[in-house]
Amino acid sequence: MPKLKNKSSAKKRFRLTATGQVRFNSAKLRHMLRRRSQKMKRTNRGTQIMAKADSRIVKRNFLRNG
Repeated sequence: MPKLKNKSSAKKRFRLTATGQVRFNSAKLRHMLRRRSQKMKRTNRGTQIMAKADSRIVKRNFLRNG
């Protein structure tokens, strides 16, 4: 049987924490930031932990060796 490979796009977008949770970068901080509120820009800074239902999909389908 051939090796199971991770999806290359998922390797660039997601990381696994030591406890197995999926960490990702938050969206909507690239352009047109004038119209967004300061609170929204502040809370979307850095990385976030993915919800349990979504992380199950990502780990099963995209990060098989993770």
